[in-house]
Amino acid sequence: MSLRQMEYFLAVVEESSFTRAADSLHVTQPALSHQVKALERSVGGALLERMPRGVRLTPMGRAFLPHAQLAVRSARQAERAARAAAGVAGGELHLATVHAVAVGLLPAVAARWRVLHPGVSLVLREYGSTEALEEQLERGVADLAVGPEPANWTGPLLPLGREELVIVVPFDDPLARRTSVRLAELAHRDWIRCAMEPLVDGVLVLDRACGQVGFTPRTVLRTEHTSTAVRMAAAGAGIVMAPAHMARGAVGEDCALLSLDPPWHRDLALFSRVPLTGAAAAFAELLRTVFGAEAAPGGPSPAEPDPDRALVQQCGHFG
Repeated sequence: MSLRQMEYFLAVVEESSFTRAADSLHVTQPALSHQVKALERSVGGALLERMPRGVRLTPMGRAFLPHAQLAVRSARQAERAARAAAGVAGGELHLATVHAVAVGLLPAVAARWRVLHPGVSLVLREYGSTEALEEQLERGVADLAVGPEPANWTGPLLPLGREELVIVVPFDDPLARRTSVRLAELAHRDWIRCAMEPLVDGVLVLDRACGQVGFTPRTVLRTEHTSTAVRMAAAGAGIVMAPAHMARGAVGEDCALLSLDPPWHRDLALFSRVPLTGAAAAFAELLRTVFGAEAAPGGPSPAEPDPDRALVQQCGHFG
């Protein structure tokens, strides 16, 4: 069994066709078929069912697929890591993040990276939750991740600071002239909710927080992405809670952002499966510089007590 055979097998699965897979791999179809049959002989059975119009996985193929995907990803990551260790003169750096960080904080970092390291291109992968982000990084889809700080990460981790979670309202809202608001004051408001909102002990985090101050939020609109929810709030469809940088990144200055009293924050971090070297280390240093200047100020420092911290940490999972 070879890595090339697994790559050929994955190409056939992705294309659902030996012909299209051969074209994508720039090999002849007989050569591709020979390698896949050799792989099937090595594992002791058929992985693919050849049909008149395409192919489909056999039960053995379905069991083999995720392991082949992991092996191929790991091999590619190993190659990238080796190249990155040689320096930052060329190649690719694969970065995973959640949608809100991609929209709110990474554009400035990517622009600066292009100036400092024009020979290293960035490949960005976005996920809807920190759970998906951590899972995919563990599976080797990226060299490093940037997002809410994971609770139990065992690999290298670089804290980047704290970002505030705010309430977004349109400029003509009665609250727009204020700078902060207590959650209990929003009991009568219409809320926009995002599918990326996490659960705390089986309860959506906003429902839990509002319940602690005596009300159930009245949801009038649900969206898939936080950036969509922010744009809806800016247009007056309701109010929404979102990371401050993402809110401004999604709609610019066309809305008002109110801090919660007491303030809510989430801790951000860069984390990886392996020690940072070469391009990955250079990217981490750039993040440290940019986030040091951009991180939202205010709120209790890590050394100060924060009565809402346990709950707020769960809010860090907003994508």
